[in-house]
Amino acid sequence: MSITENLNHIKASIPSNVSLVAVSKTKPVSDLMEAYHAGQRIFGENKIQEMAEKFEVMPKDIQWHMIGHVQRNKVKDMAKFVTLIHGVDSFKLLKEINKQAEKHDRIIDCLLQIKIASEDSKFGMTFENASEITQSSKVLEFKNVRITGVMGMATLTNDEKQIENEFNRLKFAFNALKALQSENNTLNTISMGMSGDYKLAINCGSTMVRVGSSIFGKRN
Repeated sequence: MSITENLNHIKASIPSNVSLVAVSKTKPVSDLMEAYHAGQRIFGENKIQEMAEKFEVMPKDIQWHMIGHVQRNKVKDMAKFVTLIHGVDSFKLLKEINKQAEKHDRIIDCLLQIKIASEDSKFGMTFENASEITQSSKVLEFKNVRITGVMGMATLTNDEKQIENEFNRLKFAFNALKALQSENNTLNTISMGMSGDYKLAINCGSTMVRVGSSIFGKRN
């Protein structure tokens, strides 16, 4: 099927309250433009440089999501345009995002990445870390970031029960953090689920799925 057909098929299979992030990493602008012309406006990239290059040449009504691990020294390269940063895994990173957003007079939405997988290779903070950040008086002083939810990546396994347990763990963390809401911490997003498990993620409460290969085909 074409990119347009894949996109329409996925959109028809997800509820209206779930946002679809088209994960376009490594894909050429021509592929992204086919998805754009099919109505897609949210694109996710995992490398800041690649996202910045695509931002320069593509329509400006696109919402760019940074879904990969973020190095603090690279935040400045996306601060002028990024809509949502999924992988905030430390207080230091949040502080840097706030600093760079202030330079552009912007407020950047951020998700706290919580480690739910059993794999050591997955990034993320503990629930305790996330709880400390949402209640921190220092974070309250950050006027250019807004914590809008959580993100998690399940273990790469065929064990559906394990994946479901990990998704439920993230939903539990979201509910607990939501109860601690403050001025710049208004949680409404649970980003979990990818091409292989997004339907399960939605059943577990996901409000945002990150789908790449099911739209664009295998990665280059």
